[in-house]
Amino acid sequence: MPSKVKLVENPWIKIRRNDFTDVFLPNLIPMSKTLNSNESISTKKKKIIVLGSGPNRIGQGIEFDYCCVHGLLAVKESGYEAIMVNCNPETVSTDFDMADKLYFEPVFWEHLWEIIELEKPEGVIVQLGGQTALKLAKRLNERGIKIIGTSFDSLDIAEDRGRFSDLLKELNIPYPDYGTAYTAEEAIEVANKVGYPVLVRPSYVIGGQRMRIVINDAEVETAVVSILKHIPNNKILIDHFLDRCQEAEVDAIFDGETFHIMGVMEHIEPAGIHSGDSNAVLPAFNLTPLIVETMEFYSEKIARALNIRGLINIQFAIKDGKVFVIEANPRASRTTPFIAKAYQIPYLNIATKVMIGANKLTEFTMEKKLEGYAIKEPVFSFEKFPGVNKELGPEMKSTGEAIRFIKDLRDPYFRNLYKERSMNLSR
Repeated sequence: MPSKVKLVENPWIKIRRNDFTDVFLPNLIPMSKTLNSNESISTKKKKIIVLGSGPNRIGQGIEFDYCCVHGLLAVKESGYEAIMVNCNPETVSTDFDMADKLYFEPVFWEHLWEIIELEKPEGVIVQLGGQTALKLAKRLNERGIKIIGTSFDSLDIAEDRGRFSDLLKELNIPYPDYGTAYTAEEAIEVANKVGYPVLVRPSYVIGGQRMRIVINDAEVETAVVSILKHIPNNKILIDHFLDRCQEAEVDAIFDGETFHIMGVMEHIEPAGIHSGDSNAVLPAFNLTPLIVETMEFYSEKIARALNIRGLINIQFAIKDGKVFVIEANPRASRTTPFIAKAYQIPYLNIATKVMIGANKLTEFTMEKKLEGYAIKEPVFSFEKFPGVNKELGPEMKSTGEAIRFIKDLRDPYFRNLYKERSMNLSR
């Protein structure tokens, strides 16, 4: 039976929180469901749906709420009715006055399809809600629903580890030796071909889920069996792990004509530690101008090849002066809000208007106002999970992030952070 949104009639609803304090929620928030009724009335306005990232968890947190909020504002400013689909009461995007209409529903296909059937939107934005939203792109494409911004095929190329590595090969962009597999036997064969150590990575996952650095056949088998147990039929990428090298990343916007670099960030920790767990410095502080220019050149080349419309994040490894591309994320990354705040530029608003096609990048003035450097600091909650392995590796463990501003590299905090950076990886 279909599940529909029901709006309560009381002007305010009192809810008792876990800390036994009372909060009052306005009546515009959907509070319950009924099976055969629907009190949501569809208007004749042109509408765009923005997909959120669902509950906060490792890999997806408040940073994507920031993206959705600014996306909603951009949708409204572009003359559309903004519809938010999310189920997280802790976010600003689900505030009663943020979207024109809020569907407080799980970000699952069954719920989304019912909303689409009723609202008949011009399209759906999947770039702002992290991996949860992006994973629904395939279903939207199969049903002929327009995906606002980058096309499904381009999204799939970037997210499918094998297809993306093939693209890098075509573009003559350096990348670690790789192979793909669907079984443990195939993975072992690939690992021996590319050479140990290898990084075992599933496709379409959040926060480096179940990624492992392995050093022999037995560990490859264990890693692949674990992936296929929890994510059946997943295409697994096995690539040679570049040990003891620098990592950096680029966030950018592309409108089909103009390519704009939002920021180049250099990680304090080495490649192999998930980018969400790394301290990242904006702008890069220790990379040569040639390396930075090479990263920017590769980024634009990839964005044009994928025909990106909106946001893209690309991660790099630098070893012996050579730049390798690790992966690309054709969506808002968790560093996009960090860059926007550091440079004081409304990048999410701009990117959303580019996705919609309302504006071109040349119509905006983007003046970066950062004096000194900004550091993205990961926030961990190990004290709440005393039995968890605290060593950092390719699977994300942080539960949030903070921003710190420093005037120069002589700052005592930065010098101590750089001195004590972790060079040890958990496999």
